Amino acid sequence: MDIQTKTQHFSSPLYLESGRILEPYEIRYETYGKLDDDKRNVILICHALSGSHHAAGTYDGDRKAGWWDGLIGDGKAIDTSRYFVISSNVVGSCFGSTGPMSEKYPSEERYRLKFPVVTIKDMIRAQMHLLSSLGIYHLRAIVGGSMGGMQALQFAVDYPNLADDIISLAATYATRPWTIAFNKVAVEAIRRDSRFENGNYAIDAFVEDGLDGLAIGRIAGHISYLSPHSMDDKFSRNYVGNDGLFELFGRYEVERYMEYNTDNFSKTFDPLSYLYIVKAINTYNLARGYDSLYDAILRIKARVHLISFSSDYLFFPSEMEHIHKMMIRNGQSCSYSEIESDYGHDAFLVELHKFEDEIRDILD
Repeated sequence: MDIQTKTQHFSSPLYLESGRILEPYEIRYETYGKLDDDKRNVILICHALSGSHHAAGTYDGDRKAGWWDGLIGDGKAIDTSRYFVISSNVVGSCFGSTGPMSEKYPSEERYRLKFPVVTIKDMIRAQMHLLSSLGIYHLRAIVGGSMGGMQALQFAVDYPNLADDIISLAATYATRPWTIAFNKVAVEAIRRDSRFENGNYAIDAFVEDGLDGLAIGRIAGHISYLSPHSMDDKFSRNYVGNDGLFELFGRYEVERYMEYNTDNFSKTFDPLSYLYIVKAINTYNLARGYDSLYDAILRIKARVHLISFSSDYLFFPSEMEHIHKMMIRNGQSCSYSEIESDYGHDAFLVELHKFEDEIRDILD
């Protein structure tokens, strides 16, 4: 599989939903496969909160492959021997696209908390500019999970003639208070960490030791991505072998797992980017800008395929089913699958074998 990573620079302004302007800006993106002469074999991949443009394959020195490597590649469900696949990093992220730690042109000063709030609508508008710069005006499909699924649905509403198929996994039509409350733990933990310094920390301040506030906030997020069943299966009530049961800070295996994963995450993900992307998730509402959710969904012309997971406690299956019922009542093309899973929200990243054939069939 041919993998290429590039950065596209835009000098024209990106007009944001808030009324502010981002100018200039950059988008980091990755491509796989070969573009047909008529440019009609393109699939766009949209990533989740902690994801990036690196969705598949490995680079020299990589310890693990891209976050959806099991789904994207030659002969896989999203077959890169047939399709030209594009995966772009959203604006606001910390993996190459313009974000809060980018330099604010024309000075060398970093945006930090002066970076404008970006929304899901803004993210997809920037991706539309990327596609136009590549001479691509039609997509075979748009595929994404979680925040990526939000982007896929927003594309379907805002740009109804862009794609043949929309495949949205583990998403919703609007972020609900339950999810916003989980996100609040992370936001406050970051803001109240003295080393956060109100966003004025040094660029590489957390590479060695991470930021405790982000690590703690990520624990709350990680709990929301899993399910009680997956934790029972993975950890049971096992205790760390060399920790004493009656030591105050002795740990169960689930506690050690949370520490390890979240500490590592806080060394690689920028806390300002985390705050901005969480804000985009919290403000997501497919109906915003339209008279109602019904009017927004009525705009959709693509074939929509919704996949939810039975134990997802972040975006409940009923939320995706609601979209499906509305589209069916409208006579629009929409399929819906609820996958039986004990892995919670993270099933869209973990249990690929349960839905890869469905995605393959859609694209075939």
